[in-house]
Amino acid sequence: MTSLGVILKTLADIQVRAIAVVMTLAMLSACAGRPEGVLVPQQVASAEKTSMVDVLVATTRRPSETPGVLFSGERDKGAHVTEIKVSIPPESKHKVGQVEWPSKLPADPAKEFTTVSVTPMTPQSAPAWLRGNLPKSRRVLVFVHGFNNRYEDAVYRFAQIVHDSKADVAPVLFTWPSRGSIFAYNYDKESTNYSRDALEDMLRRLARDPQVGEVTIMAHSMGSWLTVEALRQMAIRDGRVAPKIQNVILASPDLDVDVFTNQFSALGPKHPKFTLFVSRDDRALGLSRRISGDIDRLGQVDPTVEPYRTAFEKAGITVLDLTALKTGDSLNHGKFAESPQVVQLLGNRLIAGQTVTDSSVGLGDRLGAVALGAAQTVGGAASVAVSTPISIFDPETRRNYNDQLNRLGNAAGNTVTTAAGQ
Repeated sequence: MTSLGVILKTLADIQVRAIAVVMTLAMLSACAGRPEGVLVPQQVASAEKTSMVDVLVATTRRPSETPGVLFSGERDKGAHVTEIKVSIPPESKHKVGQVEWPSKLPADPAKEFTTVSVTPMTPQSAPAWLRGNLPKSRRVLVFVHGFNNRYEDAVYRFAQIVHDSKADVAPVLFTWPSRGSIFAYNYDKESTNYSRDALEDMLRRLARDPQVGEVTIMAHSMGSWLTVEALRQMAIRDGRVAPKIQNVILASPDLDVDVFTNQFSALGPKHPKFTLFVSRDDRALGLSRRISGDIDRLGQVDPTVEPYRTAFEKAGITVLDLTALKTGDSLNHGKFAESPQVVQLLGNRLIAGQTVTDSSVGLGDRLGAVALGAAQTVGGAASVAVSTPISIFDPETRRNYNDQLNRLGNAAGNTVTTAAGQ
């Protein structure tokens, strides 16, 4: 290697280390003050006026001997299933988008998330849980967490999303063996590969259950790789993804864009509807890109530029750009869960697979939606959201808009022809 090459490599290594240090400090500050063992069950008095979220949790993690930790970041053979009930503080003490972690144990249910019960189950007993928890919509929401998540992190975060979104679903969490360390990136990535078969099996069980009407999968960060890989495997084995799996939401997906292109193609023409949350200021994905060969990560792309704009349109993928959205997340990697607007959007529309680009979104003037291509067709400018930090790019609405323009153009042409004839 030339002297210049050595210098450039050294500078790149220093930059990556600097980013890692910043991310570590951010993670440490976020975890400061959390006691160990928050999953030890405790009673919550009915007078507390709390809300209850009942989650079915499947995991490929190894059981922990530490009380209240339940499962470690190490891998285990086979899957474990647990029912966990989590108490959410009253509205006056709970901030939408936030997890109020206990400052000490026992937790204070009046102002902190509290574990109410932990019930070990088996995969065979899951249908009984579904019978008691499926809503009238018969919809199941499966959540797959991302990199650097402990078991309790995934449980409490998912409980917060379910509560804040008010989604009409039976909540199922799949948690894979993450060591919960910023320095365990490669181990975590291999743990997602290790867990592909287990997630595929769980999704197939849900899809085959006659009680279940439809399944929506929401995955965050590195969990997006695991999710798309499991669906790809299913499509290869069965010839297609199970029809009941209708919607896939990828939030800040830590996915190589070239790899995702091949994965998506393998799903075949009868694939679920995909929605992406992206943010170009995602610092965690910035580091992932640097340590992964400097290839764009799917969660950091700009959907207004080529080749992504045309690729998303052809694939029928809806993209929500959260770059301008500001939350309390110093890494800008968890906006989908921390923003009240986005959490409400999840519950109102996305989890049910509905469009999010019309005026009936229900977020008032805080969320304006202009389909990708509308502004470009009319004035040549990039499509943006109106007076909002959320931009929505929906290929279906763009096509409908262009069809309307064509019809208007044809009608105008016919009018001119008729007038000329007179």
